[in-house]
Amino acid sequence: MVTIERHEAPEVYLDHAASTPLRAEARSAWLEASERHHANPTGSHRAARAARRALDDARDDLAALLDRSPTEVVFTSGGSEADNMAIRGVLHDRGGTAVCSAGEHHAVLEPVEHAGGITVALEADGSVSPDRLADVLRAEESVSVVSIMTVNNETGVINDIPGLVDVTRACAPSAVFHTDAVQAMSWLDLRTHVASADLVSITGHKIGGPVGIGALLMGDGVVLDPLILGGGQERGRRAGTPDVAGALAFTAAAVAADAERPESVKRLGALRDRLINGLRSQLGDQMMVTVLDGGAPVAAGIAHVIFCDLEAEALLFLLDAAGLHAAAASSCSSGAQDPSHVLAAMGIDRMVAQGSLRLSLGHTTTDADIDAALAIIPPAVQRLTACGGG
Repeated sequence: MVTIERHEAPEVYLDHAASTPLRAEARSAWLEASERHHANPTGSHRAARAARRALDDARDDLAALLDRSPTEVVFTSGGSEADNMAIRGVLHDRGGTAVCSAGEHHAVLEPVEHAGGITVALEADGSVSPDRLADVLRAEESVSVVSIMTVNNETGVINDIPGLVDVTRACAPSAVFHTDAVQAMSWLDLRTHVASADLVSITGHKIGGPVGIGALLMGDGVVLDPLILGGGQERGRRAGTPDVAGALAFTAAAVAADAERPESVKRLGALRDRLINGLRSQLGDQMMVTVLDGGAPVAAGIAHVIFCDLEAEALLFLLDAAGLHAAAASSCSSGAQDPSHVLAAMGIDRMVAQGSLRLSLGHTTTDADIDAALAIIPPAVQRLTACGGG
């Protein structure tokens, strides 16, 4: 019988890749906008016009931050809607075939698979190879949209978006290139890394903004069939009353994240490395680091590991009881744990993948959080290993 110890220390949050705490700047922007702009910005009276100006200001500021035109910014309810809007919008407008990597977020993968599209296998290091993408594009004449994520949400692997765009332009010149950059804004300067992409998905709650607001950046000349009909909002590209307060809070979080990015990458990268090295020193061969040992570059805030001979579901239960919040790179459906499709695409054995754990850091992560994680995780792993994996 495994004994669960509850620590009196503050809870440790290492699931920032799922959602990160609201920044003070975003909270202030949301509260102020909620009090001042209760009118529908599509109306014609003075209050509505004021709300519309505030929304336009948010659009202008976000566009300027990303070196985009304000006309390219389409506010959405988040990353999943932006991804669906990109893939399904292109397919509905022009038909053809969608191509994505086998390691995409389900908000891209499922629309592509539902439309009978093609997936590109990942390399062993979790990246998407431009050569492998080129082979797929040369073999399929009707490709209309290619979607490769900027930073993988499970492993943190950073893809070479400029190189992948170049391959797409050469091998499928009429195709639109989309990247899901939802996981990237805290770690990469999107002004340069995704500048050549036609469509870019971003969202607020990964960078300290509120849940329920995101955007699709649409390059000049890109035409999409809207997913949501019933109004002329967002220049006819997405119907629905705009979330003015959400847009302003999202933009405030984006500005703050952009300003602190160089220091955050340095600080959190060092904390991530200390976490990995500390776990290695205590657990040795009981743990493998999925993607940090050479190969593709990895975002500073994500540590993806696999513990041998145990199930992550049992480990997460023990960690949660001890006050540490993390995530397994798997999903539970009807009580059954399904190993990560990302790890499967990397060629990692299904049984091995069941022990995967994603520890993700963010703007509120401290040295004390890493100390606590190093005190909590190894004993939990050892207890489960002693009990036959949980």
